[in-house]
Order: sequence, then structure tokens, then C-alpha cells
Amino acid sequence: MRDILKTIAADAKHWTELRVHDRRALQILVRKGTLETAAYRKTCGVGVRVLVNGTWGFSSTGSLERTDIERAVRDATASAEASSAGRLEKIERLAECELAVGDFTSGNAAELATHTTEEKAALVVEAERRTRDASDRIRSAMSRYTELIDEKWIVSTDGADAHIEDAKAEFVIAATAASGDDMVMSYQGAGVTGGWPELFARWTPEELSGRVAKMAVDLLDAPYAPGGRTTVVLAPDLVGLLAHEAIGHTVEADFVLSGSAAADKIGERVASEHVTLVDSGPASIGAPSAGGVVLVDDEGVHAQKSVVIENGVLKSYLHDRESAARFGVAPTGNSRAWLYRDEPIIRMRNTYLEPANGDAKSLDELVAGVNDGFLLKGANSGQADATAEFMFGVQEAYEIKKGKLGKLMRGATISGDAFDVLKSVDAVSSDFEWSIGTGHCGKGQPAKVDGGGPYVRCELTIGGR
Repeated sequence: MRDILKTIAADAKHWTELRVHDRRALQILVRKGTLETAAYRKTCGVGVRVLVNGTWGFSSTGSLERTDIERAVRDATASAEASSAGRLEKIERLAECELAVGDFTSGNAAELATHTTEEKAALVVEAERRTRDASDRIRSAMSRYTELIDEKWIVSTDGADAHIEDAKAEFVIAATAASGDDMVMSYQGAGVTGGWPELFARWTPEELSGRVAKMAVDLLDAPYAPGGRTTVVLAPDLVGLLAHEAIGHTVEADFVLSGSAAADKIGERVASEHVTLVDSGPASIGAPSAGGVVLVDDEGVHAQKSVVIENGVLKSYLHDRESAARFGVAPTGNSRAWLYRDEPIIRMRNTYLEPANGDAKSLDELVAGVNDGFLLKGANSGQADATAEFMFGVQEAYEIKKGKLGKLMRGATISGDAFDVLKSVDAVSSDFEWSIGTGHCGKGQPAKVDGGGPYVRCELTIGGR
């Protein structure tokens, strides 16, 4: 395949990028004792981008035949030529960098293949049954297993020549507990780049079922959290969600160019000195199996570690080759496409806050420093935008009084301006966890990402009943 792409690229009249993507996806879902989904899908094709007269042209084909790929090149070229006259701002150049050449492997597709589809289905069925049967207060349960096996070849006229193999697995359980008309849901899971040893490194399926069922029942008996601005200790999953949703999107260079909250702030203090925020392709901290691992992006750029905020100062945005050229910096390896028929756009990979070093504190020490506040765990759904304003649901809120943990409360939300929250950070722990590898980030097309961090003490607004 690589030889065919290189031959086509050598004959191209303009800058051309050829990306073959072969994906095998499996999803098994059981809800309320019923197998709702057991689907295997294979998607394969070629995405072609050309740069003509300062304008992108894109085309794709589901065929791997050379004549069809060459036709896609002609179609992409014609599209660029037709639209270039109406483009007000031309792309003057793409940022130069050392493009990836060779073979790159992440995850463990071979290990995943040792488990049959029947074994994976049995795992999901048993996990849902075990969760549902854990208590007579559990009204319903859901269990889902997903895996993505990707193989790519990326060749460009200016030197990219990469073969990429990647494997990601995900397992989640949810439970709904009820008493009369009062219902509450608990949800937990893991999403990794790797096989079953990585997927179940923290909790076995049995442990996960027990945790989710117990939390649902405990939350059903918990009072509602009060509202107001207060001091909180955020667990790594909420830190990861905040880093990704409320900060990460504001520093994606396409959003920056559209006027995000991070625009024109390079070199400015945007957080406290305790905050260093990173977006990395490899899992450069903690377990190497983070769910957003990318070794080479979809432009053939090495997906290196990018320090976005260093000791509170904004240092970098996240770039593809086009935006990097506009800002006069090196590309960061953040150009990603979901399938072959999607154009690469700027996306995060693994976004996190670094744990403390010299002045590291334990979770107990962080809690001891709170007179009246909450320890918050469990990221639920929410929203954030390029203004850095956010609102997230919280699954578990533990009252803190005079430095001591108290009762569990439910129904909490957190909100505010993410940069204001980061400015209020006065301590971070030495712990670290990857924690948001399940599901997908949405930005016109899905992407597998991860996020995490240490425990963080800060101030924000809690919404309750």
C-alpha cells in the first residue's frame, strides 16, 4: 500500500497528502438484561488533500485501487481550483517540520484478538446482570464494551511516510437506583490504548460492577448539595474534564483564530503558579495506556508533548501545519481525522494538569486545608465553550467541615470561568490518574481523547437543589 501511495505522490503536480485508514470497530451493549447491540464494522478507504492556489481541496474514496485513488487526487485538485477564486484569505504555506517516517504502533491489537467475540459478549452480559442484581433498589443497569483497531498509511509530497497501528478498548457500566419516583444514576468505566490488562488494570469487571451499584444506592439516600461559591478539592476525573473541555478547546488554534478566551494571551499569566497544563500525544505521565494516545497525527507530524500552561503562564496553542505557519511556530501534532472520509482538524489528545513536585501534598492534606467546602468526584455530562465558561454535573460531593470529610451529597453541579478557577488553585497533590478515556470528544467529528491530573484545591461555584 505504501509503495502505491508514494508512486502517486511522486506524480502529483501540487502538494498532496494521501491517508489510507482501515478501521475495525466492535461494540457490544446490554441494557436491562437485553442485548441491544452486537455490531462489528469495518471501514476502509483513502482521504486525499491537496493545496492548490492557497486553497484546500479534499476528496475520498472507499476503494484502494490505484486508479480510484488517482481519480480522488484529480477530484480534490478540481475542488481546490474551483474554490480558490472565492477564498479571501489564502494559505501562504504550511509549517515545516520533521515528518514521520517508519512504523508506529500503540495499543495491543494482538492481545485484544486473543479474546473471542463470544468472550467479550459474555463479559458484558455478566457485568450488566451482576450490577442489576447487586441490590433490589437497582432499577436498571447498562454495560458496554467497545474496541477500535486502526491501521493507517500516511504519505505526503513533502516527506511523510508513516505506517500506524493503534488499538483502543473501552468498558463502562451504569446503574440506576430508584425509590418510588426518586431515581439516581451511577456511571464508571475505563478507556485505554491497549488490551485487557490495561483496561482492567485499576478495577476488575466484578469490582467495577460492585462500585457502580453501591454508589447508585448510596446516592439514592444522599441529601442534595447546597449551592454557592466555595472551596473544593477536585478529583482527577473532574480535573481532566476541566482541562479538556473548559481549557483545551480554548487553546485549539482554529478556535483561537475565531476569538476564543485564550486569544492574544501567550506569555500572560492565566492560572496560579501551581498549574502546568499539558496536551500530549504519547501518555507522557502516569500509565502509558491513556485513551487518547496518538504517536503520529493525520498530517504525518510527530505528536509530541505540548506544554500549554507552564507554572500559570500560557505558553502554547495546539496547532496543525496551517495554523502553526500562521503563528510562526512548529506544529504540535494535533491534526486528527475520525475516518478516511473526514478532513483532519485540530484536536486534543491527552490533556492534563501535572502533579506537584517539591511542594506536593497528599489528598488528606488538601482536605485538611478546607474549613468549609467539598471533595468532588465523578464527572457527569455538562458543557463548555470557547469563552472558557463551563458547567459540569458531579456524581459525588463529600462535605468537608473543619478539614474532615463528611457525608455524601448528590445533585451538585460546578460552573464558572475555567481560567478564573485555575487562578484560584492553591494546592495540587502528587497523585495522578488518567480518567476521561471513555466516550468521544465532539467537534464536528468524534475523536478519542483522555484527560486527568492530580487532586486540585480551588474555588468555584456549586449549584445544588
